[in-house]
Amino acid sequence: MVPHLARIAVIVSALALAGCNETLEDISPKAEKKLPPSLVQSMRAKGMTTTAPIMLRIFKEEGVLEVWKQKDTGRYAMATSYDICKWSGKLGPKFTEGDRQAPEGFYDIKPWQMNPKSSYHLAFNMGYPNNFDRAHGRTGSNLMVHGACSSAGCYSMSDEQVEQIYAFARDAFRGGQEAFQVQAFPFRMTAENMARYQQDPNYQFWTMLKEGYDHFEITKVPPKVDVCGRRYVFNSIPQEGSSFSPNASCPAMAQPARLQTAYQSYQLKYDAAFSAALGEPSSRRAPSPSIGGFREATQVADWSRRRARGERVTRLPPNMQPETPPVTAPPPRPAPQVAAAPQSAPATSLAEEQANSVADAAGTAVPAENPQPANAEGGEKKNPLRKLWGMFKRDQ
Repeated sequence: MVPHLARIAVIVSALALAGCNETLEDISPKAEKKLPPSLVQSMRAKGMTTTAPIMLRIFKEEGVLEVWKQKDTGRYAMATSYDICKWSGKLGPKFTEGDRQAPEGFYDIKPWQMNPKSSYHLAFNMGYPNNFDRAHGRTGSNLMVHGACSSAGCYSMSDEQVEQIYAFARDAFRGGQEAFQVQAFPFRMTAENMARYQQDPNYQFWTMLKEGYDHFEITKVPPKVDVCGRRYVFNSIPQEGSSFSPNASCPAMAQPARLQTAYQSYQLKYDAAFSAALGEPSSRRAPSPSIGGFREATQVADWSRRRARGERVTRLPPNMQPETPPVTAPPPRPAPQVAAAPQSAPATSLAEEQANSVADAAGTAVPAENPQPANAEGGEKKNPLRKLWGMFKRDQ
């Protein structure tokens, strides 16, 4: 009896050892292939190591998958790119299981999502549906980036390509990266492309994705991505004591001041290019609704509809408030004071209060309705806020 029990114990022990070693011994050789020496040399010339963190960008219309890698400066640069062999569906996000749509959005890939034994050569699961997708009731499963050049809702590469993509991810994980980001876009989010698809039903969704796209273009660092109010928010920090919840309203939050400044400058250039792509002067077009996502876009649309119906609108939506132009000249000399009978101060309108607030922030004063400051030659002194004041007066 004892020898029998001893034999069972040996078998159990052997099985346990086999289970511990299974992952190491049963890894497919194709999952351990190293990157080509020429690619490694190119990366080193750019200040990258093989184990540095990575990020992927996918563009459907262009049919391109880009591999970005962190340099020794902390910023990312493109290591290489691959032509996507096949992707299924059309431009636009995935909505339901079986619609054969390849996903669009921001996804995090962790080690457990890697599949060295895929029937499609090698693969990793994109993690669809993510928090944003689930908040909108979107369904689907097993959405991959894989080999075998065959797609039914996935992004499919050639076997040789997916071996290299897999190696990039494998080495980054071994270097300590806990998850890498995949950004899946319908196309490169340039002003020209956004203008082409302005009437597409997915335009507002794409406008939201573009904010994350822009943040990466500005910083060359993968954006911090969260979901609240059923929308993506990027590089935002919630107020102390609050947190992001996909289905709940967004809490009070803030972004780094330097990023906000850079983004505003970037957006001004984008708006000009967008207007040019539409063939209309930028002064006649409201600023792009991309700032702030869905909520601000709705405010802009409502403002436009009310103006089109001829309603009297006295306030612009928050993201359409005009910026105060910089003042480069010294303030005008005050006109000689003339004694006058005391009188009560006139009532201040809402628009005038708003204009004064903007002016105070810039350290200047809003001109009166009929300004009389004169320069040394006696001519009228132009005030840089006159145009802004006129805008507010027209809305009264």
